[in-house]
Amino acid sequence: MSEKPKGKMAFYWAASCGGCEIAVLQVDAKILDIAAAFDIVFWPCATDGKTRDVEKLADGEIDVCLFNGAIRTSEQEYMARLLRKKSKVLIAFGSCSQEGGIPGLANLSNRKEIFDTVYKENSATFPENPDDLRPQHETEMPEGTLYLPVFYDTVKTLDQTVEVDYYLPGCPPEGDNIWAAVTAILEGKLPDPGSVIGAHSTVCDECKRIRTEKKIKKFYRTWEIKPDPDTCLLEQGLLCCGIATRAGCGALCPEVNSPCIGCQGANEGVQDFGARLISALASVIDSEDPEEIDQIIKDGIPDPIGTFYRFSLAKSLLRRKKQTV
Repeated sequence: MSEKPKGKMAFYWAASCGGCEIAVLQVDAKILDIAAAFDIVFWPCATDGKTRDVEKLADGEIDVCLFNGAIRTSEQEYMARLLRKKSKVLIAFGSCSQEGGIPGLANLSNRKEIFDTVYKENSATFPENPDDLRPQHETEMPEGTLYLPVFYDTVKTLDQTVEVDYYLPGCPPEGDNIWAAVTAILEGKLPDPGSVIGAHSTVCDECKRIRTEKKIKKFYRTWEIKPDPDTCLLEQGLLCCGIATRAGCGALCPEVNSPCIGCQGANEGVQDFGARLISALASVIDSEDPEEIDQIIKDGIPDPIGTFYRFSLAKSLLRRKKQTV
């Protein structure tokens, strides 16, 4: 009896830190099982693959592609569209591809403001750039035209660019969840297209800390108090996002006295993570005095966007700062 032919798998890294590339190795020795089941036809971080190699593949020839990172440049958009065309299953792998992630916070600025900061206002850069030169898409040289990707004004999620089949959340995804997704693919047990692979409740449901009635008079920064190891961190005044964040991580951060920061994204059925978290916190502030409430928020949450939309600004209803003419 002939062996079952191996499938084809691809990985790609767009606008992200690269942690998702490392996270793949969290499956430990099971990476050998992945290698036994799939030929990895494209993984620029780990193998010598070229874009032209992907372009030569037949449409749908790649069985599954794990695409991590948001869409920041024209090159990343091209690769997203190319890998969508060549892949049967395209998975938004990690927070940045699913929600925009930390790169999505750049939507608080526009391209000019970002370039001004890097090439003009940055004290380390400016002395070496007295003519205030900026990256150009095309530059004519004696040898020919040189090209750089276009730096977009707005960071997009993967599904704002192409159709996505499944989502695997996390910053980065946990090894057990990665392996569960691979197993589901191999066994043909994937959920309905468009689904998030993994848990559907909140981090609070996985957290072992004791919870009672939450009544908060003050939010503390993480260095301001030494939290009790057994009591709910939110009840102690630490802004823990577990109340609005999808489960699946095992509540690893609260387990070591660190508040959840929301990297697993919104729990099932929530359209806007920040709005859900704001609503949850509003219900636990122990005051009915508007001025006192404002002061509690001002003192304890100095960076509202970075707190409520740390990973999800590009995916949110806000999406970006309003453009001005």
